[in-house]
Amino acid sequence: MHEKFTHMTPALYGYLVAHAPPPDAVLRDLAEETAALGPVSLMQVAVEEAAFLGWLARLIGARRAVEVGTFTGYSAIAIARGLAPDGRLLCCDASEEWSAIARRYFARSGVAERITLKVAPALETLRALPRAPEIDLAFIDADKESYQAYYEELLPRLRANGVLVFDNVLWMGRVIDPDERSSSTEAIRALNDAVARDERVEAVMLPVSDGITLVRKR
Repeated sequence: MHEKFTHMTPALYGYLVAHAPPPDAVLRDLAEETAALGPVSLMQVAVEEAAFLGWLARLIGARRAVEVGTFTGYSAIAIARGLAPDGRLLCCDASEEWSAIARRYFARSGVAERITLKVAPALETLRALPRAPEIDLAFIDADKESYQAYYEELLPRLRANGVLVFDNVLWMGRVIDPDERSSSTEAIRALNDAVARDERVEAVMLPVSDGITLVRKR
């Protein structure tokens, strides 16, 4: 198979970001406040990934969306802005500290009324949802060891042709490092293999940011 890809240098990445929809003042302030948290700020989605999530929500006309792993709220704002006028986003996160930041920026960005933020173990929140297939869009960006469990809870609740997005599926290249045996890496590998074999869905993996997989329910 012919390999065709472009090595992403810092300069080329800057060019890419410059040609994506620019973050507004609220998102710029949120990114700055999140960066001040230190190394944990790496959990925030990339600018172009957030733009893609909002675009995807608009593309599929999403009205009901779920996010697992909200952190300080950057991706949630992007998704909520992309929902239909009557759309709702359920955000799941286990940290009250990070959720407090997210709530402030939800209010500043004008999307607070569209978002329900549950601070609790995500599996508990997902299992409490109706089993009806009414979710249009789901984004999973949380603890890697639970990715498959989140998937199995969300998939029955996803409508036909609904889309589920996994983040970090390339895991900074560690997925192909034979010496990398951490629980998170093993969980990502297992998830990637399982989704690729799952006949209930059609999936495509893309090298956006740290790798995303788009899963369409058949």
